[in-house]
Amino acid sequence: MTALTQAGAVSYLTPRSLYPFYKILVLSQQIMKKIELEIVALSHSITQTHSYAVVLGEANGLRRLPIVIGGFEAQAIAVALERMQPSRPLTHDLMKNFMMAFNVELHEVIISDLQEGIFYSKLLCSNEHDTVEIDSRTSDALALAVRFGCPIYTYEKILESAGILMEDSGKKKSPGEEQLVQETGSKEDLKTMSLEELNQLLSEVLEQEDYLRAIAIRDEINHRKKKL
Repeated sequence: MTALTQAGAVSYLTPRSLYPFYKILVLSQQIMKKIELEIVALSHSITQTHSYAVVLGEANGLRRLPIVIGGFEAQAIAVALERMQPSRPLTHDLMKNFMMAFNVELHEVIISDLQEGIFYSKLLCSNEHDTVEIDSRTSDALALAVRFGCPIYTYEKILESAGILMEDSGKKKSPGEEQLVQETGSKEDLKTMSLEELNQLLSEVLEQEDYLRAIAIRDEINHRKKKL
């Protein structure tokens, strides 16, 4: 038994009465469990010049996490993925060089939060004296992760909220197979479509690997579900 003291009184919790607290602890651990991700694609829209999406795939699963980023950040990620050597270092190359010069290692990137459609990330860095977490824009964090070759993680709660489940085709693609820039066309008027039509459209655009449209459809579906 476990004794709890409150206002001078002593009460006892039996193992059975502790079960709800144990269940909450287990659920919270599952939600905060880190899940490794890989960059599997970059997509851009031919109708929206500055709209890009980086698509992260669950390392040992079928879920995808598409994130809208800017054109400069998309270029920075693509350059590193394709192992291109610019004549002068880009901003993220300069950042890596600066960190290496002062013996700072980037161990992992964690996409740690999602608020109102905006992803927040942290860089886990260390030197010979200390280990620290540094807040970062997700696009910058991914650009650095590619350059350092460090793992990318997120939490179950974020994948559950913003992830998209891909159908199992029986063949798992390697990270390099999807690292091509995909083009996407115009968007439908999603607000006039039913929930059933949105889910059908989501399946179709995922088959086409049109992740930018998938983000808009996913957000509309989640918005509708919140109203139910």
